[in-house]
Amino acid sequence: MFIVKVARSTDVAIHYRTQGFVLKKKDLGEADRLFTIFTKEFGKLEILGKAIKKIGSKLRGGMELFYLSDIEFIQGKTHKTLTDAILIDSFQNLRKDLKRLKIVQDISEMIDSLIKGEEKDEKIWNLLKDTLEELNRISLSIKECWLTYYYFLWNFLSVLGYKPQLNFCSICQKKLIQKNIYFSKKEGGTICSICFEKTKEGKKVLPDVVKILRLFLEKNPNFLKKLKIKKEYQKTVKELSKDYLEYIKEGQS
Repeated sequence: MFIVKVARSTDVAIHYRTQGFVLKKKDLGEADRLFTIFTKEFGKLEILGKAIKKIGSKLRGGMELFYLSDIEFIQGKTHKTLTDAILIDSFQNLRKDLKRLKIVQDISEMIDSLIKGEEKDEKIWNLLKDTLEELNRISLSIKECWLTYYYFLWNFLSVLGYKPQLNFCSICQKKLIQKNIYFSKKEGGTICSICFEKTKEGKKVLPDVVKILRLFLEKNPNFLKKLKIKKEYQKTVKELSKDYLEYIKEGQS
């Protein structure tokens, strides 16, 4: 959304307005703060909040970490400058739970590290919004917290172009034999036992774990409430998720 405001008779300042999630903040000097924000209209942005640390700043109320706010900014010669911030949702329920807060911190770090440029992405916006709303649900169980994080991770990576192959062997493209399935972060998904013997790269996984990953990518967040996962499967999903995410991060560095 663009709003043109005449600042002086010779200058025209274009004000941009959009909704955004505050992912990160960094103090600059005594009064300023640099914000990393994922916005609905422009993707990930870095926006400077001038004098925002001062007690009298009208911008402070809408610019805390993990807030969803309606923001306005102008584009200067070297940086974007925040001109307005109105709080939409502070997600109070997730702030009261350290586990949920840690999940949101991990999600914010994931977005910041893997999204490099400024580009609108409606799929990521909706995924992030749905995820935070789910984590803010007051009746959310510990199991659902865990599932919500991995639901976000696998769908986020898929939107970025790293969707894993989970139905066939990533190398030979042949149908998988249920008892001999491996997951290879290098090959970007499941591989068969024959290809594993050739590459010696991958981790053997049970068919039920592969089914869980498929469900993350095929279902909506509401389905997670009904999903029952054994502890041994939870451990494997955690290991696969961590390894795959770190591999992608290393590839981008």
